[in-house]
Amino acid sequence: MLQVSRDGNLKIPKKIEDIKENINTIDDKIAVKQAIATANNKKINNKKIKESVEQDAELEMVSKIPYNANDLVVITIVKKLTAYTIAVTEKSPKKFRGVFVNRMQNYCLDTLENLLKANFTRMDAIDKKKIREELQKDAIVNLKLLGYVSMVAENSGCILNKQYKQISLQLSEAINLIAAWKKSDDERWKNRN
Repeated sequence: MLQVSRDGNLKIPKKIEDIKENINTIDDKIAVKQAIATANNKKINNKKIKESVEQDAELEMVSKIPYNANDLVVITIVKKLTAYTIAVTEKSPKKFRGVFVNRMQNYCLDTLENLLKANFTRMDAIDKKKIREELQKDAIVNLKLLGYVSMVAENSGCILNKQYKQISLQLSEAINLIAAWKKSDDERWKNRN
């Protein structure tokens, strides 16, 4: 903060603070949008403005997780989904923690476990290929169950609508990648024999 001394000189601080977060609050941003709308003689919906201005802090945190070059893309996506789900459900009301929160977190962790096991299962014999396919299938089933439980959790007020939408987007991306992985495995197996 700049100050003016008695003799009218400006006192410039020797150290400038590093501000990492946005100084404007959500209410400030809403007030600015309302003022602009009023100046333009437009009517606005405060609820829609608030939803558009609010940022998903958990999503921003998870999006900073770097991709690991050693992992399959689907494993990294599921890691991010797991981190996001855990961050979102930590803030859920206590009455939902025994029902939805544990289930959602466990489905994510089980999916990650199945994918890691599938990735480390070599397809050098037909029985190992079947084990790998079962692990991939179990991962898809867990993701679909996570989708259902998160839908019920959103309807019950355990998570917010925007959080449910984000979980659904990440779920569909992960399921599509697992399906592509299974297809790629099948092609490799056909070409091998």
